Amino acid sequence: MNKYRTHKCNELRKEDVDKKISLSGWINKKRDHGNLLFIDLRDNYGITQCIIDKDNKYFSELEKMQLETVIKVEGKVVNRSKETINSEIDTGEIEVVIEKHEILGTCKELPMPVFSDQEYAEEIRLKYRFLDLRRKKIHENIILRSKVISYIRNEMTK
Repeated sequence: MNKYRTHKCNELRKEDVDKKISLSGWINKKRDHGNLLFIDLRDNYGITQCIIDKDNKYFSELEKMQLETVIKVEGKVVNRSKETINSEIDTGEIEVVIEKHEILGTCKELPMPVFSDQEYAEEIRLKYRFLDLRRKKIHENIILRSKVISYIRNEMTK
């Protein structure tokens, strides 16, 4: 078992309900609904929604964390209610109830948001290239390019 995770952020499904798991990744989005805090945790493979309620001792600490902070969460996989299922992501039928967490890397306010599809000027994108490479569209292009190159290499080897 890896010391940072038991699963990748795109692996959990309905079959994993009631399992104790750990995930590591960037805080992609946060939504505060008063008594509940929703955190979309992102790694290289996908996104998993994590939740924590106000009664948990870690609530206020997680509430104050900046986006793109790297954390490890431990918790229990639960089913989402029918009206909250998100069919746009692989893990959309489940969520993780956070029981404890660990900060692996902190982050200050970002000059450009990573989770946004907003287009930025070329000079800003080049200046903050390390952030631009994390954006979904760019990340997917890098993975596609890698798969194409691997395919070509395999065909050449054959």
